[in-house]
Amino acid sequence: MTRKTILNESHRALGAKMVDFGGWDMPIHYGSQIEEHHQVRRDAGMFDVSHMTVVDLEGNRVREFLRRLLANSVDKLKKPGKALYTCMLNESGGIIDDLIVYFVGESSFRLVVNAATREKDLAWITRQAAAFDVSVTERPDYGMIAVQGPAAREKVIGLLRDQDMERIGKLGKFAAGEAQLPDGTALFIARTGYTGEDGFEIVVSGDKAAALWDALLAAGVRPAGLGARDTLRLEAGLNLYGQDMDDTVSPYEAALAWTVALDEGRDFIGRDVLERQKAGGAPRQMIALVMDEKGVLRHGQVVLTPQGDGEILSGTFSPTLGKAIAFARVPAGELPPGSDGVRVDIRGREVPVRVVRFPFVRDGQPREGVLA
Repeated sequence: MTRKTILNESHRALGAKMVDFGGWDMPIHYGSQIEEHHQVRRDAGMFDVSHMTVVDLEGNRVREFLRRLLANSVDKLKKPGKALYTCMLNESGGIIDDLIVYFVGESSFRLVVNAATREKDLAWITRQAAAFDVSVTERPDYGMIAVQGPAAREKVIGLLRDQDMERIGKLGKFAAGEAQLPDGTALFIARTGYTGEDGFEIVVSGDKAAALWDALLAAGVRPAGLGARDTLRLEAGLNLYGQDMDDTVSPYEAALAWTVALDEGRDFIGRDVLERQKAGGAPRQMIALVMDEKGVLRHGQVVLTPQGDGEILSGTFSPTLGKAIAFARVPAGELPPGSDGVRVDIRGREVPVRVVRFPFVRDGQPREGVLA
């Protein structure tokens, strides 16, 4: 049965077009996906991300547990409120999920994991936690709203009670803090997101989520659906689980080497495979492509390179660039930005594409070299 977030009625009241997304009834757009995309790049938009799974971990050995569970090192989290993006791997080095971990206290951490992998993630985390006497608590009682764009932080901070405004305004990127609305509604506010723009992701009690959504609407934050979220994250060079990576793909094959910490003395799950890939090279690599000809790059299209064939993972028309862009996974080999000889088979026609650096868009503008 399709699940509904606590904000489902709010979306329908705004005339959203609803679709099934990983078993959830979610808004794809509220009228124009392109307009919603530009709204986030130019001002502020908000997304219902209450389908994401919040998991609270408690126990005296919780940090030790996370040092074992995650490919990135939680030892980087030295002050409560700090956050870390990381992958959770299986024994073969494949990505079970990508997630954000928040340091709440020395015996308390919070994870936010993907909706489509909820059951698999919870089973894996619970099984691994048993040896460390760590409690694993899913929090379905929470809603979550992402407010993104150059004006997003200002508009959220303006809704807070006076004594919280300055502190939340000073939050660094990948940091979180607790705050309240003037009516006493408690918020967990993180300076994180999935669009390449600045902003916040806000966790709120489910029974207060609709009121927060309405307050953001009144403050001039326009709603945006999954369609704009996908084009925004692709422009920003951010992977989508199940499309760009899965449990058969290592971080080195997903352009996520920066999330791997091979720190001395930490035996995390999948480390031996990653060490071999770092030393000898992973068999595949993920690259970013731009097509200057008219058309759209789509998932599953064959990519031809001097090293052999690969395939398009995520592909779309970029509203910011006005061109088709894509991620592709291809055989390992030298393919620096601007490489010649890379083509995509589009209905039997080999169309030339350019290799560029991630991301396609930075701070709302095309990255240098992306536009030919």
